Amino acid sequence: MSPNSVSPGSARSAAVLNEQIRALWIRAGGSLSTQERAEYELLVVEWAAAVRDEVIEAA
Repeated sequence: MSPNSVSPGSARSAAVLNEQIRALWIRAGGSLSTQERAEYELLVVEWAAAVRDEVIEAA
């Protein structure tokens, strides 16, 4: 997945995004390249939004 493929307002759940973040770290062997770092940052932003949306839905 390229960093450009992550879109704001994605319908992916926090759990799915968390798994993608974990998989990225495993693939990278614990040390992210510049491109992987950009992908990681986008995934974390999307994950945080998904968590926020899930909390709002639960309320």
